[in-house]
Amino acid sequence: MLIAGDIGGTKTELAIFSKEGGPHFPLAQERFHSADYPSLEAIVKDFLTKTKTTVNCACFAIAGPVIDGRVKTTNLPWVMEETGLAQALNLAPHAVHLINDLEAIARSIPVLRPNDIETINVGEEIPKGAIAVIAPGTGLGESFLTWDSSCYIAHSSEGGHADFAPTDDGQIRLLQYMRTKFDHVSFEHVCSGIGIPYIYSYLSEVERMVESPEVHELISKANDASVVIIEHAVGSEHPSKLCCKTIDMFVSILASESGNLALKVLATGGVYMAGGVASNLLPALHGPAFMQSFIRKGRFAELMAKIPIHVIVSMAGLTGAAVSGLESAK
Repeated sequence: MLIAGDIGGTKTELAIFSKEGGPHFPLAQERFHSADYPSLEAIVKDFLTKTKTTVNCACFAIAGPVIDGRVKTTNLPWVMEETGLAQALNLAPHAVHLINDLEAIARSIPVLRPNDIETINVGEEIPKGAIAVIAPGTGLGESFLTWDSSCYIAHSSEGGHADFAPTDDGQIRLLQYMRTKFDHVSFEHVCSGIGIPYIYSYLSEVERMVESPEVHELISKANDASVVIIEHAVGSEHPSKLCCKTIDMFVSILASESGNLALKVLATGGVYMAGGVASNLLPALHGPAFMQSFIRKGRFAELMAKIPIHVIVSMAGLTGAAVSGLESAK
């Protein structure tokens, strides 16, 4: 029996899998608020106690770079090691595996079902072509897959922390605003759940856009301002102009960086977007502005228009962790 998990800065998803059931059919599953626990070990022990389940192996997808079986989470004060986790969970020394969360999402792509994705651009997929993965969640994750003889191989990346590159005058002013707050302004700072409130603040403080008192109060009191901003921009009966402009700018930046990643790995097999922010912004991603920004790559615009783009609407990180863990258990 395998325990697999997708550990992010906001939530931790754990599930039990069997070889017979495979990665799409967990025997038990639960979501935890990551910050409520002092460590991953504490969450896992709580989950196993509740489910009264005994496992013999584990695989956890972590938001952070995994080096030699060790990782410090990007948006949590946790440090994890495979050997330490194995000891804490009473498992064999090599029974616990840690993988980068975006590598896990990439591992899920070859086993995704039709209802696991929503297509933004059909494009012209080239079989065995490289695949790009970008995931705006709490932070911004990136990874990619390449074909190797008989199967796709997933590669982890920390591309979300690369330098933010503005593409218009408004984004240039956004960069200048962000430089007053950070020595290094990455794409994650403006293209994630962390980044949405920064764009909102920039538009309010620099561009002098005005918010209604009601929405302003909701945002100021929210535990996660990005959720409120999205709610008042996408699908709202009375949308906030400031929230809408925030999401417009966010979508443009996400499209541009998705295109950058697609060019860097020549993603003729498609671009897959994942993460809670992407799934919550589906109506905006279906709008013409996303594709306009995605293909705006000069003489490569024609190539960009042919790249398929999909949004993963299922829990790809957990599925990928299960795929990796079940393969390791063979």
